[in-house]
Amino acid sequence: MKTYLINLITEKGTSLSTELQIEGHYGITYEMLVDYIAEAKDYHSQIKNTLVKIDFMNGDVFHYLQHLAMGMLKALGY
Repeated sequence: MKTYLINLITEKGTSLSTELQIEGHYGITYEMLVDYIAEAKDYHSQIKNTLVKIDFMNGDVFHYLQHLAMGMLKALGY
């Protein structure tokens, strides 16, 4: 899953060190999100299926990744 996410993000022209723009939170990068998702093994299939569908329909995968990052912050108590 980690390799898939890294490839997806970089193929879309964004660096893993790019900060996500989440109001009130600074320094959250795609790399942090990828690491968090990699540990959430129960959700790999669902996340990958959603990303594949979004990408197939030429949607914005970064919008979904932003959504996941907000969920990550909430789960971590931020």
